[in-house]
Amino acid sequence: MNFTDRIKPTDKGITTYLDELKNQDYQIPTFQRDVVWEKENVKKLWDSIYKFYPLGSILVWKTDLKLQNHREIGGHKIVNDNFNRTEYQYLLDGQQRTTSLLTSLYGGKIEGREDLDPALFVDITVESSDDTDDESYKKRFLYWDEIDDKNGTFKRNISKKKKFDEGLILKLIDIKEKYNDIQKTVIKHPEIDLNFDHQYIEELGRIKQVLDNYRLSFIELKGIQVSEVCQIFERINQAGKPLDIFDIVVAKTFRPKSDSDSGFYLRDLIDGFREINNSRFLQLSDFDYLQILSILIRENIENSGIANITPRYLNDIKTEQIETIWADSKKAILKTFDFFENTLNLKGPQLIPYRYFYLTISNYFYQNNNPDYDFLKKYFWFNSLHRDDLLSNTTDIKNHITFLNKEKNKEEYQFERFLIDRDTLRKASYSSKGVSSRAILALFATNQPKDWKFTDRNVIAENFFFSTDKPNLHHIFPTDYIAKNPGSNTIDNNSLMNIAYLTQITNLEISNKNPLDYICDYDKNPDFPTAIKSHLIPEQVLEWSSLPEMPENALDIFIEQRIDLIIEQLKSKLNGIKFEVIDTRESVLAEKE
Repeated sequence: MNFTDRIKPTDKGITTYLDELKNQDYQIPTFQRDVVWEKENVKKLWDSIYKFYPLGSILVWKTDLKLQNHREIGGHKIVNDNFNRTEYQYLLDGQQRTTSLLTSLYGGKIEGREDLDPALFVDITVESSDDTDDESYKKRFLYWDEIDDKNGTFKRNISKKKKFDEGLILKLIDIKEKYNDIQKTVIKHPEIDLNFDHQYIEELGRIKQVLDNYRLSFIELKGIQVSEVCQIFERINQAGKPLDIFDIVVAKTFRPKSDSDSGFYLRDLIDGFREINNSRFLQLSDFDYLQILSILIRENIENSGIANITPRYLNDIKTEQIETIWADSKKAILKTFDFFENTLNLKGPQLIPYRYFYLTISNYFYQNNNPDYDFLKKYFWFNSLHRDDLLSNTTDIKNHITFLNKEKNKEEYQFERFLIDRDTLRKASYSSKGVSSRAILALFATNQPKDWKFTDRNVIAENFFFSTDKPNLHHIFPTDYIAKNPGSNTIDNNSLMNIAYLTQITNLEISNKNPLDYICDYDKNPDFPTAIKSHLIPEQVLEWSSLPEMPENALDIFIEQRIDLIIEQLKSKLNGIKFEVIDTRESVLAEKE
């Protein structure tokens, strides 16, 4: 298809469009945002039409893709039970205006406003105004509750009810469908007396002209892929709500309930899964779940057609594929979350360096009756803290799954050389989304660090820092100390080598104190040395606490010793794997010399 054919501006009369909508020629996908229907806004809409102002285009996506649709709009059925088309026309933008126009003319019902009749009336006695701030529309366009005087008891409406009885306040739909009869009635009114030039007759004719001649603008999209539709939807959506590929897949895989079929609704499936327990991992995004399912479909259903995890292929996921794998997928995903939470002691997604771990490890657990947790722990730490990014793209995912499948199938496998750079650790700084930051914090967390004051408490259990970009992390050497004694490393304030987990109470108590001061207080507790070790903090700080002041190079010594402890622990976790440590800073210094 030629690019110029992908976007086609067109226009259509109001009544023609609404009649086609009622004839089920247009569909409204369920990912469209909820309609916010307000009387005043509907009146303003008709005032713009009355004045022949432009309303903005209605965006229509033409495709052969069948999605889950709203079955009604404003109480009017727009999809039947056996709805099928060779081409569907989905409203991507314009549902609000469409609902307002449809209910204004044809009545219906508005959700949450069941007591209101949304059909609109027009008072042909209201004079037009040339003022730009004209508010005559408030009197010109009326609802029945603004006309009905309830048999004379609602005095504010008595005069308008009299006009209605005299045929001077008319229903919009009647002007559209019974214009000749209405005109004959109005012309006989005593104030008009067969005067076709009378203001009321002119006003009636103007309304009829509006209904007959006002044209809505449309932009038709055709030959547009789902991924592009998502981008277009987000850019034109006035509420700023992005259209995720998950919304498309939910709509596409939906199957309604019937007497012989329990139906299928992916959103309910995922939302129900999230309620299994209180694990933070269950609250992963819809997109994460969709990608996990896509991998499990790709790897466990032959000829699935799901070659990748990009929107292009996620769009091809079929209802029956999800149904085929769902029971075993739930078990695999729960085992993955349990592995992170209870084997590695990582209590939330914010400590997982690569989100693709969810995909690769879920596939490892899928229909795996004999998982090797020691192997899996090595796999996690090897890839989390290796000097190179080993799980950052879709090609990596495929290679990882191939490697994991070797152990899963009890075939021979071998980890490559593990490489770590001391200078990378020196320079590591806290970032809520950084791979290296998450990996180092995960390593600290997996030791179940103890609080320094309340040494019987596991800090991670007490400190729910996961919900913020600024967690409750303690600077071992306070920022004031670093400013005066930066050392040769010139670390920044958020250096991960200078950070430890503490409960909020203890962190606030320490505040910005010099380590000599607060360590002296806690060192009286016989369990404090054990607590220090649980944070991978050098015992040297305990020796310093007995000195009158810190050594001049204390920060440098501390950083290097903590790096030693981190490397020592990694060697233990990766026992049996070739382990190599380099120091790119020392290499650079040697070259300069």
